[in-house]
Amino acid sequence: MLQIIPELETGGAERTAVDVAAGLAEAGARALVASEGGRLVGELQSRGGEWIPFPAGTKNPFAMALNMRRLARIAHDEKVALIHARSRAPAWVGLGAARILDIPFLTTFHGSYSGTSAPKRLYNSVMARGDIVIANSGYTAGLIESLYPWAKPRIRVIHRGTDLARFAPSAIEPGRVDALRRAWGVGPHERIVLLGARLTPWKGQRVLIEAASLLRESGLGDIAYVLAGDDQGRAGYVAELDRLVAAKGLQGVVRRVGHCADMAAAFLAASVVAVPSTEPEAFGRAAVEAQALGTPVVVSDLGAVPETVLAPPSEPASVRTGWRVPAGDAPALAAALAEALSLGASARAAMALRARTHVERHFSLERMVAATLDTYMALLSPPAEGG
Repeated sequence: MLQIIPELETGGAERTAVDVAAGLAEAGARALVASEGGRLVGELQSRGGEWIPFPAGTKNPFAMALNMRRLARIAHDEKVALIHARSRAPAWVGLGAARILDIPFLTTFHGSYSGTSAPKRLYNSVMARGDIVIANSGYTAGLIESLYPWAKPRIRVIHRGTDLARFAPSAIEPGRVDALRRAWGVGPHERIVLLGARLTPWKGQRVLIEAASLLRESGLGDIAYVLAGDDQGRAGYVAELDRLVAAKGLQGVVRRVGHCADMAAAFLAASVVAVPSTEPEAFGRAAVEAQALGTPVVVSDLGAVPETVLAPPSEPASVRTGWRVPAGDAPALAAALAEALSLGASARAAMALRARTHVERHFSLERMVAATLDTYMALLSPPAEGG
C-alpha cells in the first residue's frame, strides 16, 4: 500500500499516515509513504513503514504531470496494490498514477476544501475523486456531499484516532505536570483553564479572554488562563491579544506560554480545557485528547467538535462528558467554565470515567487503523458472485 502526502512533519494528516503505515506493517503488508520527508520519517521507519523520497508537495502543473509517470513507475516496481492520497496536489499525482496502473485510488479529507472560484473548486475536487473518499468526521462528510454530491455513495466516515496509551493519566508522571506548571508560573493554589491551539483568530483566544474577564468580575479567582500555542509569525494578532488582556486588567491572569511540546501533560494539568473556535473545526483533536485524560471540556457547538463531546440538549445530562456553547458567545463560555470548575470530586471523577469510556469506544487509534485497513480490503477484494 502506498500513501502520498507532501511532507512528514507534525500535523493531523501526517500523524495519521504514520499510524496507518504502522497498522499495515503490523498486519504483514508493506507500508510505503511517498513524501518530501520531515521529522516523522524516523518514527515511520521505526514502526515498520518505508519512506520513499518524492517531491509530493509541488503544485507546479508541469512537475505534477511528470510526477504522475514517476509515481506510476515506483508503484509498478514496488508492486503497489493501492494508492491513498492525503492532500490535494499529491492526490492529482496519485490519481494519475493509479489510473495508469489501473489500481484502486482513495483519498482522505483531513479538512474542508471549499474554494470560491471555478478553477479552485476543480483543483479541490480531486479529493472527492477517490474510489472511496474518507471523511475524518460527519461534519466533513456533510461538506463533501454539499460540494460534490456525485461523491456521496463513496464517502466513508472514519474519525481520527487517538493514542490512548499516550493520553492516559497513568502514563503521565507527576513530574511532567509539575514542570509545566512551573514553566507557566502557575501557583500551587491556582487552577488552569487551558486553550491549547496555535494563535490565530478563529481558534477563539479573544473569546476566552472575554470570558475570563466575566468570571473574574463574578468573583471567581485563583484561575490561570493559559494560551498554549505557537503564533506562527502572527505578530499583529499577538499584539491584539496582549492589548485586550491589558484592557481587561488580566495581566498575570491570562498567560501566553508559546508552543507546548507535552500536550498530554498539559491537558492533565488543566482543570478545564476550552475549545472556543469561532470557525468550524474539521475534527476536534484537543477535545478528544482532553477527554481521554478525564479533563472536562467546553467546546463551541460548531463544526465537527460537537461530534466528540456528549452534552445536552442532544444527550441527557447523566451522560455528559463536557459542555457545548454557541461559538463566539463569551457569556455562555464563562457560564460553562464556571460550571465545570464547580464540579465536586465525585462528580468530576464520574465525568472523567464517562469521557474516557466515550473516547475508547469511538475515537481510539486502533479503531481508526482497523477501519482504514477494512476500507483498503474492500477496494482490493473482488465483489461476491451475484453481488
